[in-house]
Amino acid sequence: MNVQQVHSWGRLTTAPHHVVQLLDPATVASALQAHLPGIAYGSGRSYGDVCLNPGGIQWHTAGLDHMSSWNAETGVLCCESGVQLRDIHHLLVPQGWMLPVTPGTQLITVGGAIANDVHGKNHHVMGTFGDHVRRLWLARTDGVVVECGPHEHPDWFAATVGGLGLTGVILRAEIQLRRISSPWLDVETIPYSSLSEFFSLADGSEADWEQTVSWIDCLAGAAGRGIFLRANPSGAKEGPNPKGGGWRVPFTPPVSLINQLSLRPFNWSYYQLKRLGARRTVEHYEPFSYPLDNLLEWNRMYGPKGFYQYQSVVPRSAGPDATEAMLREIALSGEGSFLAVLKTFGNKPAPGMLSFPRAGVTLALDFPNRGERTLRLFERLDAIVKDAGGTLYAAKDARMSPALFEAGYPRLPQFLPFRDPGITSSMSRRLFGS
Repeated sequence: MNVQQVHSWGRLTTAPHHVVQLLDPATVASALQAHLPGIAYGSGRSYGDVCLNPGGIQWHTAGLDHMSSWNAETGVLCCESGVQLRDIHHLLVPQGWMLPVTPGTQLITVGGAIANDVHGKNHHVMGTFGDHVRRLWLARTDGVVVECGPHEHPDWFAATVGGLGLTGVILRAEIQLRRISSPWLDVETIPYSSLSEFFSLADGSEADWEQTVSWIDCLAGAAGRGIFLRANPSGAKEGPNPKGGGWRVPFTPPVSLINQLSLRPFNWSYYQLKRLGARRTVEHYEPFSYPLDNLLEWNRMYGPKGFYQYQSVVPRSAGPDATEAMLREIALSGEGSFLAVLKTFGNKPAPGMLSFPRAGVTLALDFPNRGERTLRLFERLDAIVKDAGGTLYAAKDARMSPALFEAGYPRLPQFLPFRDPGITSSMSRRLFGS
């Protein structure tokens, strides 16, 4: 066991972690029993404290990185939980297969994708990552390994998918991939100048477009101008390929580069550039789906205090009013984000007891950490979200209150009996008291 200081993407943890490397599924149970209590840690791309345990134990799963079996006829992959989504794509996209659902980065592990039941730009068509998991194997800290799926011990499956890593350590999973004819997408870029225009585009695109998302200028206030993107798999036999290499933010500046001096001109310029370039294009799936994966360690731009991401979901009926109220509150606060995403979720029921996606409207924004000033803004946003009957995304949260969590996740009482008493995290202590 070695000791490391582990970074979350939002900020540096306050104390070193005692890190236990998990390298072989056959020895995971004994490793967990020898080092308790702890929490599983994959790629560490969660923005909050879901996989952090300052001063305690972390079980690192990146070494569980073997693909156990692949059926090229059915598209069923069995792999260990530390395999990254990017590795699956780089191996299988050339064979005509792709993961049905991925979030805004493919630099995460399969275990993390399941534990947070991640979603993508195609929720209204494909649902969440957990919808495509056929089976998983879960190691409990008492030495028991639970094999479960949608039709085999479905209660264990529903607790583990989206279960924040609190039911055990995922050893491996069996996933259904989807066939694709090419790695390219037909993309349409459309500027919009109001929230009503956004909702009209979102609702009108669901039937004919698989992927929908928008960037919104949160500094424009309740006006809600932005850029709407929609895409479908392309039948093109050739197209642009992603640029190799990538950029790296070389150091952490002494202060955040995301501030009032930079945000307003950036947002204005971005909107104007995209507005003038609005058209239909053919794009490779990587730059469209994971635009920040080519800018390594971009979180450094926020300076030594890091950042918070605030992602909410509210019911569709409350979406326009709640979104307008949040944008107005953000504009009045003087805070802002250039990574602001607004999209709608479809009506597909989530597979997990604590899954975040649900029919409604989700708004995600990154804010530089300015201490109490930022936290006071979040409290005002919390009130809007709660009054609208919504909640926050735990995978990206670092400060949600237990009351808001309980109100937003009504299946929490069903989940609690499946918690592993040998697992704890910063998030579990904040939300559950243990």
